[in-house]
Amino acid sequence: MYGAERQQEILRLAREGGRVDVLSLAEEFQVTAETIRRDLKALDRAGLVRRVHGGAIPVGRLDFEPDLTERESTAAGEKDRIAKAALAELPTEGTLILDAGTTVARVAAALPLESSLTVVTHSLPIAARLADHPGIQLHLVGGRVRHRTRAAVDAWALRAYGEIRADVLLVAANGFSAEHGLTTPDLAEAAVKRAAVAAARRVVLLADSAKHGQEHFARFGDLSDVDLLITDSGLSPEDAAAIERGGTEVVRA
Repeated sequence: MYGAERQQEILRLAREGGRVDVLSLAEEFQVTAETIRRDLKALDRAGLVRRVHGGAIPVGRLDFEPDLTERESTAAGEKDRIAKAALAELPTEGTLILDAGTTVARVAAALPLESSLTVVTHSLPIAARLADHPGIQLHLVGGRVRHRTRAAVDAWALRAYGEIRADVLLVAANGFSAEHGLTTPDLAEAAVKRAAVAAARRVVLLADSAKHGQEHFARFGDLSDVDLLITDSGLSPEDAAAIERGGTEVVRA
């Protein structure tokens, strides 16, 4: 099969399934993973797919959202390093908002037993991790729970965040860039993230480097709304410097 034919077939599979991944395509077409990555790069340049970590989604599917199990296993090493770096940014006392996100959940799991914080979250998995923590005063924000992310959304959640003021927010995003800002696939989740950003004095974005340059359906802020971005070393020094010129500090863990 010629490269152009393979790329057409990859595009068809992406449109039918909503996503393709490198390893499965390499096995199906009996070529190397590097060959598939070149195919995806060519399709991305042509504006037919958008590359994401481990694969690609067809253009027009900016609302694509992997489920929680898949997100927990994606870029696990990078997320662990980001979470470790985030611990150093937390106050010893005060109020912390934890957004719904698998990297943020890693921070919650790693909070030292001697931590003495008031924590507010709309994430059920994060609340479950912290419910028995001896030093945490936990406040669970209510609302309609989205099955895909186990996060509370809609009016109750928005009202709760409108009534508080926190020292630090750890926020997650599915995509971030200077051009398109902070994005996520779901409008309801974006609204809650926007409210959480407005409720915090300091905003810390936790996002692995594969999300840099990605764009999703619902926008919830500008990169300039973020005081600190903690990402991994996959973000190039040049991209990090460009982000810092916009006023956001960058830590590459």
